[in-house]
Amino acid sequence: MRPQGILITGTDTGVGKTFVACGLTAALRRRGMRIVPFKPAESGCELDPKTGQLLPSDAMLLRQAAGTEAPLEAICPYRFRLPVAPWVAAQEQDRTDEEEGKGIDPSFLAWQFQELASTHDLVIAETAGGILVPLGERFHFGDLARLLDLPVLVVAASKLGVINHTLLTLEYLRSSGLKSLGVVLNHPLEDPSPAVQTNAATLRKLANTRVFVLPRSPAGYPNPDEPTFQEMASHILTLLST
Repeated sequence: MRPQGILITGTDTGVGKTFVACGLTAALRRRGMRIVPFKPAESGCELDPKTGQLLPSDAMLLRQAAGTEAPLEAICPYRFRLPVAPWVAAQEQDRTDEEEGKGIDPSFLAWQFQELASTHDLVIAETAGGILVPLGERFHFGDLARLLDLPVLVVAASKLGVINHTLLTLEYLRSSGLKSLGVVLNHPLEDPSPAVQTNAATLRKLANTRVFVLPRSPAGYPNPDEPTFQEMASHILTLLST
């Protein structure tokens, strides 16, 4: 059965997951697909002084890229103030809020995912940080990927150390039975170091999966016409159809 979505994760925080997710979403939209993002939990949210609501900035960017009418509450059901792992943020928020018991519920996430999938062609989910970031004491994003049967696209920032981080993430996917859609080697910074110049070739030899190289975007926002995004869109649609 064709997966209802994909999961975009990273080798670390700040590697460009949302940038890649927005670019891929826009590229798929141009092919006539109804895309909806799913950010199960986002921490480090700012408080809107007018409404008193927490604003999930990543989820808002993803929603804009998708052009969906799905409510933000469905796209990002769990939001936290502290910029820490969602499970930690949920515990801290429970201690300070009047209402308790607001930990992250995996069954609710599964239900919300199905609701989004039922009205769209593809759900593009995004982790908070890496694949093993905890959503609960015994539940992390890797568990969520298995629960929702999501193949995984790994985003890595091209810098010194990315080879180890990427291979560790891919090894986890392999050992856990999760399908890899490939690696996106992102270039968020202008860095002429030897590591950056050799990372792509090294990963292509060692990763045993497709490696996409995304050049630095001076504008700071993704261009869906960028050939790498188009290549990713074609690759993912082909894999999902087989």
